[in-house]
Amino acid sequence: MTLIENKKVGLKYEFLEEFSAGLELLGLETKSLRAKNGSLEGSRVLVRGGEAYLVGATIPPAQIQNAPEEYDPARVRRLLLSRKEILELSEAEAKKGLTIVPISVYTKGRFIKLRLAIGRGKIKSDKREAIKAREAKIEIGRALRGKDR
Repeated sequence: MTLIENKKVGLKYEFLEEFSAGLELLGLETKSLRAKNGSLEGSRVLVRGGEAYLVGATIPPAQIQNAPEEYDPARVRRLLLSRKEILELSEAEAKKGLTIVPISVYTKGRFIKLRLAIGRGKIKSDKREAIKAREAKIEIGRALRGKDR
């Protein structure tokens, strides 16, 4: 079940390869995410020192009055990936024009996971084509629903 989504990332980036990673969270963040609070807008993934981190994601505490005073909703969170996946991500990060972007946070059983992808930025014409294709799909759906009535 998807908890939070980065909706605009599909319009800005073309996904080359997708990964699934565990998130190292505090209890108050887990509770907040299960209540579908949080934002991935403007966030990205960095690989430093053999570890991957989620930077720029905002997860507010579930209960503000019970959160510790030093809690930072925009803190850097470590991602749980295998060494092979981290190596692959670091190689992609080193290449020019590639970025590692988070797509969504979802649950898998009792675990909370992050779906991320290696993406290449789209140029303006690609964005226009994606918008036209999406609108055409919506129009087809409307036409089919209209005939069923």
